[in-house]
Amino acid sequence: MFKKERPILPRLSFPTRMIGSGTAAIEEYVIPDEEKDRVLEDMYPFEPVPKLTDMMFDLHEERPFQVQEYRVIRGKSMDYLVSPYFFNSGGTVMDWMPPDFKPGETLSRRIRGSSVSVLTVSMGPRATCH
Repeated sequence: MFKKERPILPRLSFPTRMIGSGTAAIEEYVIPDEEKDRVLEDMYPFEPVPKLTDMMFDLHEERPFQVQEYRVIRGKSMDYLVSPYFFNSGGTVMDWMPPDFKPGETLSRRIRGSSVSVLTVSMGPRATCH
């Protein structure tokens, strides 16, 4: 009945900027290029951690991107690693797939430092509206 309060996790030590306005504004970190590899290593939840030059596929946007284009936003109580398309379609690191992943497939990914895996099932391409 009552929501349990989550602990507020520490913030990254980079400046931020606001994207959007009013109650829809989201705080995004401005991460220097020379720090991107370290931040990715610290935040990426699966094994293996991709290289900045690797390509990934965003399930929400249904488009590929280069890992170095990632963004980090601040939520209510924690930071989120998101795709460069986050502000279009909401893709977080959970939605990053290998570049050869096809909508409709299933992927198992191991959580770093654990024997537990996450199973991602894509329902296939979304219907387009005209």
